[in-house]
Amino acid sequence: MSVGDRAWKPKPGRTAAETIAEQDRAAGGRHLRMVDLGADRYARASVDLRVNRSDSEVTARLRWSNRGKVHTHDLGVVPHPTRARNLVEAWTMARRAGLVTPERLPEGSWASSAGVRASMRGNRGRDTAPELALRTLLHARGLRYRVSARPLPGSRRTADVVFPRARVAVFIDGCYWHGCPEHHRPSTVNSAFWRDKIEGNRRRDAETTTLLETAGWSVIRAWEHDDPKVTADLVEVAVRARATNG
Repeated sequence: MSVGDRAWKPKPGRTAAETIAEQDRAAGGRHLRMVDLGADRYARASVDLRVNRSDSEVTARLRWSNRGKVHTHDLGVVPHPTRARNLVEAWTMARRAGLVTPERLPEGSWASSAGVRASMRGNRGRDTAPELALRTLLHARGLRYRVSARPLPGSRRTADVVFPRARVAVFIDGCYWHGCPEHHRPSTVNSAFWRDKIEGNRRRDAETTTLLETAGWSVIRAWEHDDPKVTADLVEVAVRARATNG
């Protein structure tokens, strides 16, 4: 890849989770990527980088959607030799132009900050970016699975990816709700409530793992920030080994 390409092209083979993380880092946080739509509504924006081959300039534009319609705004030329620095520059330009703003906390929110609220909202129940990235890799390797399924009859415990024949259950745990030791940041508002909530989730995770393993299942747990390729390797080995031995 030439120096010119390094200034704007994304890394080949990047996953959806990596794309989101790249934008979050450049903006300084997910809660700082917001376009104020009015009436307490926001849209999360992204920055696109393009190159003008005629004059070898890299230009940036802001992109967001509102009610299904995509909107863009040209930010101008970004001069740096790497994509990472140009993304940071573009987000700075967007803030200076007043195009993006930190998301305001709604009245009565229990989150201690907009950043914490963005993290909490980013941990959806299913079809998160890390889950989609993992499932794409597993499908490409010829593995077939069930999504958001209950491995044990009579139990409401749900795994993110389930291989019923091999009896392998996979969980992709969100850093906030499951108390990641590396990325979890305790709330300073209603701290006792949220501490008990997260500790309860941790106990439930451990109990779920024990129930499944006692029933003969192989359990694989990964954090949302883990490399999906590494997780896919672990899952593939477990599924193929149990399929062969079974």
